Amino acid sequence: MSARLANLTAVLSLIALIMLGTAWELWLAPLRPGGSWLVLKVLPLLGAVFGLLRARRYTHQWMSLASLLYLAEGLVRATSDSGASARLAIAEIVLAVLLFAGCTAYARLTR
Repeated sequence: MSARLANLTAVLSLIALIMLGTAWELWLAPLRPGGSWLVLKVLPLLGAVFGLLRARRYTHQWMSLASLLYLAEGLVRATSDSGASARLAIAEIVLAVLLFAGCTAYARLTR
């Protein structure tokens, strides 16, 4: 895997994770009808967008650690929720793993 491909994987999975988290908590399967304050969970992801787009190694390093929080949330909600929320949690798991893999590969390939 090249550094460019690793960065592209990280960027695309980050953007998809932001869109998933926002849609999930506002429209698709919020905890409460009309939306949920859990949409704020995407704020740390927004802080990494420009760093990943500019291929900053430091941003990839801390985002690889932060992606594990989204992986953990997805695992908990996939096993405890049902219906649409559980399916969205599985999508979150896949995106968090891709984000982790892309960030760690980029950080490793650029050292």
